[in-house]
Amino acid sequence: QLQLVESGGGLVQPGGSLRLSCAASGFTLDNYAIGWFRQAPGKESEGVSCISSSDSNTYYADSVKGRFTISRDNAKNTVYLQMNSLKPEDTAVYYCAASMTPCYRPRYAYWGQGTQVTVSS
Repeated sequence: QLQLVESGGGLVQPGGSLRLSCAASGFTLDNYAIGWFRQAPGKESEGVSCISSSDSNTYYADSVKGRFTISRDNAKNTVYLQMNSLKPEDTAVYYCAASMTPCYRPRYAYWGQGTQVTVSS
């Protein structure tokens, strides 16, 4: 079955770093645009970043620009989100999702289960 699995979340102090992974099974990730989303309790889901397939064009929300970096490793069928200079406001469940259309016009068909990121002293 088509599946995305996130990993790499955890508890980190403000200013720290985490690298999230989004691993695909049942389909080839390089044919899809992959987006990262996050949702804090009581908040709407927020698009964080997206990377397109063949051209690897990237998108970042203003709130994370300059701190987060999205990348893909097609050989490992995995997309990463490197998160640096983390702030308490980054605390959320982070989800990855796959779209058969590009980042500028996404249709996310597959979603992971999410991984918790907590930034706290």
